[in-house]
Amino acid sequence: MRRRPGIGGLQKAAAARDQYRLLGENVAKLRTDMMKEQLATFRSQLEEFARKHKNDIRKNPAFRAQFHEMCAKIGVDPLASNKGFWAELLGIGDFYYELGVQIIEVCMLTRSHNGGLISLQELCSHLRQRRKKDREAVTEDDCLRAISKLKVLGSGFEVITIGKKKLVRSVPTELNKDHNQILELAQGQGFVTVEEVQRRLSWTSGRVLDTLETLLEEGLAMIDNGNKDGKCQYWFPCVSSVYSFVGSDT
Repeated sequence: MRRRPGIGGLQKAAAARDQYRLLGENVAKLRTDMMKEQLATFRSQLEEFARKHKNDIRKNPAFRAQFHEMCAKIGVDPLASNKGFWAELLGIGDFYYELGVQIIEVCMLTRSHNGGLISLQELCSHLRQRRKKDREAVTEDDCLRAISKLKVLGSGFEVITIGKKKLVRSVPTELNKDHNQILELAQGQGFVTVEEVQRRLSWTSGRVLDTLETLLEEGLAMIDNGNKDGKCQYWFPCVSSVYSFVGSDT
């Protein structure tokens, strides 16, 4: 028969547990303090790096993207505020806020052509035309960062991926799986036909026509029924270069 530990034994065990707990807390605090010290050192070095390479960060898109990656690794967001150290040092906040305004303008001007859904590549092309007199080049990475800041406006700006393309949506249109599949299918030649969708996706004609009708109503598709074979072609400006907007530099 095993003997139960006495009161003295229980007290010793409790004291040992308390000691281990305090030791664990001290070790965790020490590690936290060391990490905070390392992060403070990294931030200081990052600020010095930014001062040294200020012009490169503003004018060289690839260098700017690498700078953002370094910032993200230590939890620094240079775009979090338009005031403060980063804005004063780099003017980088102004760069993205100005770019965000231009993105809104391009999306509004092209909305009647694409229904509020424009490829990221085409958006960047329009922006480069608008900014061709500026020395600061714009990349897709810059556009994505600027669009992420537009979300605070509650304006419905969002980047979605369909197939191999990134599309910028500037209207609150909700696209379901069927819509996305047709848009992905249209990426090859810019349009689809009812027969092609039926064949490629194994859909019924009713499902195809219902989905295409919704895309037409939302302004995302255009019909071309003047083909010799008599088949209607449903064109999608957001994935086709045929209907590119020509007023981007106005």
